Amino acid sequence: MSFEQPSPDANRIPAIAAIGVSKRYGRHAILEDVHLTVRSGEVYALTGPNGAGKTTLIRTLTGLAFPTGGQVYLLGQNVHDKGSRARAHLGAVVEAPAKFYPRFTGQDNLTHHAHLAAMAPGAVPVGRDRIRDVLAQVELTHMAHRPVADYSLGQRQRLGVAAAILARPRVLILDEPTSGLDPLGISLIHQAVSDLAAAGGAVLLSSHHLREIAGYAHTVGILSSGRIVDTVDLRARQRAYRFRVTDPARAADALRDLPFVRAASARTPYVLADLRSDQDVPRAWAALTDAGHAVYEAGPDLFDLQEYYRGRIEA
Repeated sequence: MSFEQPSPDANRIPAIAAIGVSKRYGRHAILEDVHLTVRSGEVYALTGPNGAGKTTLIRTLTGLAFPTGGQVYLLGQNVHDKGSRARAHLGAVVEAPAKFYPRFTGQDNLTHHAHLAAMAPGAVPVGRDRIRDVLAQVELTHMAHRPVADYSLGQRQRLGVAAAILARPRVLILDEPTSGLDPLGISLIHQAVSDLAAAGGAVLLSSHHLREIAGYAHTVGILSSGRIVDTVDLRARQRAYRFRVTDPARAADALRDLPFVRAASARTPYVLADLRSDQDVPRAWAALTDAGHAVYEAGPDLFDLQEYYRGRIEA
């Protein structure tokens, strides 16, 4: 995999790029030749079984652990060579819940976090209004003046995410941000992540909750035994339609060259088509009919991430 060297145009390079990253402890390999990219505006969810290396990979991506081999870039800068300069636009929670001063209030902890963040080269100063805004975003306004020692586990996790997004980072990395949260907490974290991505930020998070991440992630990377065994583009899966025909393989050939079909494949008794929009379904039906195929039904090919994941891990 080649990597484009840092450019003044940050949109031309991945916000996060891991290139051939490996990590070993003695003879024990934790990560092996991991290649991963996350673009601005993208939510990338990393999943896999316990012990797959997810937390080690996140620690390496954030600069908390050094790789045995390979390189990690944040916004075009090597995170291990450039240190705080490379992490100036990074917000992260690794191994949640985040650590806070238990005797300080939530607001005081965020104020202290803002002062530390402002010391990084190129960092954007954070004012009191922003602190109030993020506390409201994670619905902790009522706890703002209470010591963190009084917070529940879920409230501390939400405070950790508030700290991570405080300086409006261009890159956000979260390790199991919704673990142990109630439905309200999960919804708040999902919204915070989606809002940051919609504003052009890049988000990478790890999670075991496949049905949750299927609802808001753009890309899912499946990590198993220290390797990325598959990368799933959920946006493409949402555009997939299936047509029941008598000869799926020949029908796929008929669809592949059409300008509004991104990809086509056979899965008996269906031909699957990745279409550019919903409006292309009648056009695909007509094209199949014109090619001599009898089409018996058509509809979305609903993608079950959990079932797909099980097949990839057990394969």
